[in-house]
Amino acid sequence: MIEKDILSKKIKEHQIAEYISNVLDKPGYSHIEIKRTPLGEKIIIYTSKPGLIVGRKGANIKELTEVLKRRFKMENPQIEIGEIENPNLNPQSVAKNIIHSFERFGPKRFKFTGYKVLDNIMDSGAKGAEIVISGRGLPGARAKTWRFSSGHLKKSGDISESFVKRGFAVAHLKSGSVGVKVSILLPDTLLPDHIELEEEKEEELEKFEKEPQEIVKINKEEEKQPKKKKSKKKTKKKKTKKVEDGDTKKK
Repeated sequence: MIEKDILSKKIKEHQIAEYISNVLDKPGYSHIEIKRTPLGEKIIIYTSKPGLIVGRKGANIKELTEVLKRRFKMENPQIEIGEIENPNLNPQSVAKNIIHSFERFGPKRFKFTGYKVLDNIMDSGAKGAEIVISGRGLPGARAKTWRFSSGHLKKSGDISESFVKRGFAVAHLKSGSVGVKVSILLPDTLLPDHIELEEEKEEELEKFEKEPQEIVKINKEEEKQPKKKKSKKKTKKKKTKKVEDGDTKKK
């Protein structure tokens, strides 16, 4: 019974997410997140353009809450808007923007859009990115697949599964369907082969640079100074003593 309840809840969440993505299929829309609270279910809609999602005086949000109550039998749905700070690092919003550009201007300049979007992603600070555009809708006699990549991107392993963010969207055009896949390695991820070198302080480096020069100066000064003849003075003193002793003996 518990497994059936969990599956039914997950299916319901997937249906809600699919319905909202179809209704709010506008530039800037990324994804939704459903949270369960004591007051009811909270639905957070993530977007880079909140004004288009909310509508004039919140008309879109009001219509959406009524549909969720009537169609999905939700008692008290609370809809919130989560703004994305940097849309160029969100793969789902990037894929949606590419598709909306195809629907508006057509797929003839898909190479230009692919390279331009890739440059925007890398300028935002991403370590690596990949954009794959494929489908029958691209200009040509047959279906094509074009891959635009830059930077360092992991394709397998734990980093690929945990830290590489992926997005997917489809555009239904007159010439055919076009699919867009976007993969981004975020700038905050620490790779296992990352090495940091500790930089020495400038003061310590200056000390090490000055020490050999000072030693050379001291050696040169010692070479210039004349050596004192201590041994000869001692011998002269001894001779005078012997002469004095001889004189006293003769007397």
